[in-house]
Amino acid sequence: MHYRSGRLSEEIKKEVSKMIFEEIKDPRISNMTSITDIEVTKDLRYAKIYISVYGNDDEKKSTLEGLKSATGFIRHELGKRIKLRYTPELIFEIDNSIEYGAHISKILRELDKQESEDK
Repeated sequence: MHYRSGRLSEEIKKEVSKMIFEEIKDPRISNMTSITDIEVTKDLRYAKIYISVYGNDDEKKSTLEGLKSATGFIRHELGKRIKLRYTPELIFEIDNSIEYGAHISKILRELDKQESEDK
């Protein structure tokens, strides 16, 4: 990752997180939402924002819908707060890596338990 896009990613993460929890009052967006990663393209035109939502699939889906409907507002506010020639187009995606990691940990614990019982 380039140095500039890395700094921009962190700045976007900070500002978007602040907006989600303090300014956007959409009831579809879960309080248990966190931004896990942001990928900014080399030309700084697009920013893919990965979010993690603690809860069931319906909560994830509604949170994603709420964020997608607020994308215009978020991008407009981001343009005011971060001085750039072009404000990146925001793309929200669900990040399942935390759940996947928890699932793998559970499988490893079960295997370890089985192994110790077999001895």
